[in-house]
Amino acid sequence: MAQTLQEAIDEAGSPVRLLWKPSAAPWTPPVIQPEYVGWAEEQAASNDAVAFSDLSHHMSDLFIEGPDALRLLSDSSANNYKTFEIGQAKQFIAVTARGHLVSDGILMRDAADRFTLSGAPASQNWVRYHGETGGYSVEIGSDPDSAHRGGGDPVLCRFQIQGPHAVALAEKVFGPLPKTKFFHSTAVELEGRQYRAFRHGMTAQPGYEFIGAGADGAFLKESLLGAGEEFGIVHVGGLAYSTNGIESGWIPTQPPGIYTSPELGGYRSWLSRDSYEGRKPLSGSFLSEDIEAYYCTPYELGYGRSISFNHDFIGRDALQEKREDVRRTKVTLVLEDDRPGFFVDYGRHRIEADGALVGTTCHIGSIAPAGGPLALALVANEHAEPGTSVTVVWGEHPGPGASVDEGAYTRIRATVQPSPYNEFARTQYRKDT
Repeated sequence: MAQTLQEAIDEAGSPVRLLWKPSAAPWTPPVIQPEYVGWAEEQAASNDAVAFSDLSHHMSDLFIEGPDALRLLSDSSANNYKTFEIGQAKQFIAVTARGHLVSDGILMRDAADRFTLSGAPASQNWVRYHGETGGYSVEIGSDPDSAHRGGGDPVLCRFQIQGPHAVALAEKVFGPLPKTKFFHSTAVELEGRQYRAFRHGMTAQPGYEFIGAGADGAFLKESLLGAGEEFGIVHVGGLAYSTNGIESGWIPTQPPGIYTSPELGGYRSWLSRDSYEGRKPLSGSFLSEDIEAYYCTPYELGYGRSISFNHDFIGRDALQEKREDVRRTKVTLVLEDDRPGFFVDYGRHRIEADGALVGTTCHIGSIAPAGGPLALALVANEHAEPGTSVTVVWGEHPGPGASVDEGAYTRIRATVQPSPYNEFARTQYRKDT
């Protein structure tokens, strides 16, 4: 019988000892190539022409259907379900009873009683567990990402086009599209094949994500790439894609806050050691033996606009308290680092001011359009003002119980800037919502 997450934690001695993996290889999307024309040109395409991203392989999907589907989602997340049209999506926000973020995701309403939750598996595991144990009248199915599916095509295909010419390309392929609000979608057809045109994008530039049956994916991909040649379309590879949330301010895959609460012991025993929660690595120069030092709240990540207290849900009371006591702010750091070539890092590296710890990094990457590396970080509010100078302590702590020579770390000067860093993402992206 497979080991449960709780058993793995008990065997390791603590959640941190289980998850600490210094120098773990950074995540990259499965199946697609690392580069097609070069990571720098691929990053720039969403600003200059049209960036094409194949999202069919790296996201997991959970399919929820039945008369209690909406009630299950409402009970297990903080979103507003009083207004939720068919074809609309929400940034799904799940928290524990103590108000710590479990994960976010993209929730699409496909029909009155049918929904698809996409993204990292943590939020999907949360919904599935409560659906299976809470007495809801629902049917739940899943399709893992292509690294864990075990072969075969994905159930859904997803292709994203972003950039100043993306809308023109979409209309060349599909004809005139109706005006679509941000995070809403409209049905489209191409030679008898049905897709959904979703107004959304990871690079925070104009464009669409087209979603359809996996079997119709190759046809749509060929159609978009072919029609896009006149618009300077660029196929985005895994290296560039793994950094494209930095400018738009999305911090990916925060450690879920599920490892310590006694009331979640049943959940940890339901999860396996090989689950996302059991294998997501921790690394970086910041080490705490207390896993709760890595937890965060939705408010710290800027998700307050997605939270609604117009219904009862897990963590409601705790979130009401936490919204009055938000101590960290999400910022972008501009690093004074001239290392050549591409790099990306998901480690938690210490951020210091005058030698004192004031925050940690969450996602660092080379951003060619910005002229160098940027980092998404959480810092104490008093150090979040744009223009503030801080120091990033760069390096890998070997782990719990090990001593560290502070002189072995590299200290990189950095300047605090807003998040999102991209001005379009910060000022225009969510207009007409």
